[in-house]
Amino acid sequence: MSKQFNKPINPEKFNLIFLNEEYERIYHHTIKDFQKAVTFEQFREVASSFNQRNNNYKIEYCLKLQNLIHYVWLDEQKEKAIAVSFDEQDTIHSLYLKPFTTYRKSDARYTRTSYILPLKGEWFVFWGGTNEFINYHYVYETQRYAYDFIQVKDELSYKDTKLQNEDFYAFNQEILAPANGEVVKIIDGIKDNIPGEMNTAYPAGNYVVIKHRFREYSMLAHLRQNSIKVKEGDHVKEGQCVGYCGNSGNSSEPHLHFQIMNTPDFNEGKSIRIRFKGIEEPVQGDFVSNAKMSKEGMLPRIPQLIKKLFK
Repeated sequence: MSKQFNKPINPEKFNLIFLNEEYERIYHHTIKDFQKAVTFEQFREVASSFNQRNNNYKIEYCLKLQNLIHYVWLDEQKEKAIAVSFDEQDTIHSLYLKPFTTYRKSDARYTRTSYILPLKGEWFVFWGGTNEFINYHYVYETQRYAYDFIQVKDELSYKDTKLQNEDFYAFNQEILAPANGEVVKIIDGIKDNIPGEMNTAYPAGNYVVIKHRFREYSMLAHLRQNSIKVKEGDHVKEGQCVGYCGNSGNSSEPHLHFQIMNTPDFNEGKSIRIRFKGIEEPVQGDFVSNAKMSKEGMLPRIPQLIKKLFK
């Protein structure tokens, strides 16, 4: 194999390497699982087609999360996106070439009610925002503006090991009513998953749905088994504890799924973009609490500063 293919890839210059059609070099720096799923010939064909009629890709997002750095580049027309995740050795763990799709009409609609974060203390936005590269929910109308929150310390969501739910900082934390309302639906009794496993038969796991003003409904999902403290018909106050964070349903680790929708049935309704009370609208990478919000998770777009994080 040519030494050129072994030449390291600088993540901040990936866009230039891709534009230069150095596909074999890129492929050589992907993990084995990627190469098992996609042959080089397949990758080259897709990349070559994607690269046509493009003369530049500019970095749009850069986030360090769970020992990986995630980058997203957009073309000048903001119609195509390249999303790549690197580890500390600059090995590529994931690579996506996709259209950059947004839904401007629904993006412009916010909830009429203002909501607090349904959480105590500081949490990290694992998924959240108005495109699928920072919020995987976005492509699904039923959960387009949903959030997934975890707790993070020293850039990890768990202490020591991640073999049991109790190892994760988010597990068994209080979950709060995001506004005054009436509890209209509860599912409880679903067993919490072993970390890394998921229960796809019950996607939301244990959850609470609360009806608020203006026929808006909040959903708090993946709660701990048998931890829900309210019952259907109860009237709750903003900030009242309704249950505890768990790892039930389609969840690989303890976290909270939070969304507002226009019906009590999360399978049928439409997700509504949330107007938050007292803080800016959070996106992936933000550390948030009801007292403040910070952008500590987002890396500065200056290579020298990015590299300092790995020293």
